[in-house]
Amino acid sequence: MRPRRRACAPRPLTAQGPPGLNLSRRRLGVAAALVVAGGCAPVVNLPEPAAPRFLGAYASLGTDTTSAPIRIVTFNIKLSRRIDRAAEVLSSDSLRGADILALEEMNDVGVDRIARALHLNYVYYPSFIHPTDHTYFGPAVLSRWPITRSWKLFLPHLARSRGQRRTATVAEVLVRGRTIRVYGVHLETPSGASEHSRDDQARTIITDAATFPGPVVIAGDMNGYAVGLLFQRAGYYWVTKRLERTISYFAWDHIFVRGLAPARTDGTSAGVVRRVHGASDHRPVWAVVVPERDVSTSRTPGSP
Repeated sequence: MRPRRRACAPRPLTAQGPPGLNLSRRRLGVAAALVVAGGCAPVVNLPEPAAPRFLGAYASLGTDTTSAPIRIVTFNIKLSRRIDRAAEVLSSDSLRGADILALEEMNDVGVDRIARALHLNYVYYPSFIHPTDHTYFGPAVLSRWPITRSWKLFLPHLARSRGQRRTATVAEVLVRGRTIRVYGVHLETPSGASEHSRDDQARTIITDAATFPGPVVIAGDMNGYAVGLLFQRAGYYWVTKRLERTISYFAWDHIFVRGLAPARTDGTSAGVVRRVHGASDHRPVWAVVVPERDVSTSRTPGSP
C-alpha cells in the first residue's frame, strides 16, 4: 500500500534575530534543518525589519555629473543557481552599464558575486529561507552609484501554499547628485496568491513611495501583468508595458517610474534580452529613462 502524501499546510516558521544583525550561518543551518525535519517544508519567514541585511560596496566612485540617461535593469535569476551565467548576461548587450539593477530570487552569496563581477554597490534584505534550497530568498538592489539609505518593506498576505511573506528591498540611490528611491520587488505567484492579494501588495508599495517627493523606480517580477494598471493609475510610467513575454508565455517582469520618463518617444526605451544561456527561466528587462523635465514631448503619466 502506498503511503499517503502529506499536504503542506501554510504554517510558516519565523527566524528571530536582534535588529541590525544578520542571522549567522549556523542559525540559518539550524532553521533549514527544522524545515527538513518537519517533512512538509514550510518556509522560514524573516520578520525582523532590519535583519538580516547584506551590504556591499564594489563600485568606484565616479564624478559623472552629466545629464546622461539612466539605465534600469531587472532580472529574476532562478533561485540564484547559475550566477556565473547570469553575470555574463548582465555584462552584455543592452544590460551593460546599468545604473540601477533589481534582482529577484537572490541569496546572499549570489548577490555578492554579481556585485563583485559587475563592480556594483548593493543592499539585500531576504524575505524568507527557501523551503527547497534552504538559502535566503528575496529581492536585491544594486547600483554603480552610492546607496545612501535602505530598508525592508513588508508586503501583505501570506502565500496560501507554504505561508511565505513577500518583502521589497528599498534603497535610496544618489545618481549624479539626484536621490532616486528604488523598490526591488517580487510579488507573490499566481499559485500562492489571488490577483486581489497581489494588488494589495502593489498598493503597499505605492503607499510607501507616496511619502517620497523625488523620483521613484519600481522594478522586478510582478508575477502578473494586470497589476501594472495599478501603478499606472497611481501616476507611474509603465515603461515596459508593450514588451513581449519575459517568462514562458507571460510578460511578468516590469519597470515603473515616477518623476522619470522614457528617454525616447518612439517606443525604443525598453526591451527584453532573449538569450540568457540557461541563466534563468526569466529574461532580463531593461529601460532607459531621464528626469521628466528633460523630456521635450508632452504626454500623460503612464503612457509608454
